[in-house]
Amino acid sequence: MSVIELISELIFMPLIAFVVGLMMVLMMRKISARLQRRIGPPFFQPIYDIVKLYGKDTQISHGLIHDIGIVMAVGGYIGAELLLPVPGMEGIADKGGIITLSYFLMIPSLGLALGVGQCANPNGSIGISRALTAMLAYDIPFIIVVFGAAWHYESTSLVGMIEYQQAHSWGIVEMPFLAIAGLFALQGMLGKQPFEIYIAPAEIATGPMVEMSGKYMGGLFVMQTFQLYTAGVLYASLFLGGGESWLSLLPKAFLVVAIPMSIAFMFPRYKTEDLIRILWKWPVMLALIGLAFIL
Repeated sequence: MSVIELISELIFMPLIAFVVGLMMVLMMRKISARLQRRIGPPFFQPIYDIVKLYGKDTQISHGLIHDIGIVMAVGGYIGAELLLPVPGMEGIADKGGIITLSYFLMIPSLGLALGVGQCANPNGSIGISRALTAMLAYDIPFIIVVFGAAWHYESTSLVGMIEYQQAHSWGIVEMPFLAIAGLFALQGMLGKQPFEIYIAPAEIATGPMVEMSGKYMGGLFVMQTFQLYTAGVLYASLFLGGGESWLSLLPKAFLVVAIPMSIAFMFPRYKTEDLIRILWKWPVMLALIGLAFIL
């Protein structure tokens, strides 16, 4: 891999993820609007929101840790983008792997915990404690799913997993139980209803976002675009054969994101104990059944 190819991937992979993530945010809002019989926002609304947030004067900063927390929240997902194999840009991803990627996916929640913890706002502290509890809840089924996929494909490389599926059949066909468990874990990772316990706007005033304004809220908005893209492409790589071209990859990624979004807007929010009970029961059980079939 030449230096030029390395630099191009370092620049273009996060940039593509950001643009596609903006479209996924728009899709999420459109789904919400249609389910609620509304028209929904215009096409460029996500861009307007980011420009508006970064254009505001941010009067409140709670110190260096507050700033570092936002950098970690966004940077964790940017690092994850570099390890996702996409058409034409697989060099860095081939040197990483699903295990390294799994660690990167934990950084944003820890960064939020650092940044919000610096604020000393009780609503923010409650939200972060719930967010870390949620991470503990969905990480267990997610790691089981990752282990099962790596065992089945006999590789921890996402590039190798995609090549296996394109030569044989998709993972969702060969590992249906693990694929369903992965969707459960995906719902928790995205923090959408019914697992929106750490946001709870009517209860703890949006939790971690209560002290985030201006550029800080803009940073969290950017983080969400990367989060949606990462979730969609990762699941498509594990179970839907990735994509030989962008025209085959993007529809899969958008479909994957649309499923939890559609579920989110039809269900109420669960309590913390319900979140743990459900995520440690059904997806873990399905994942273990899936492991039993492939071991």
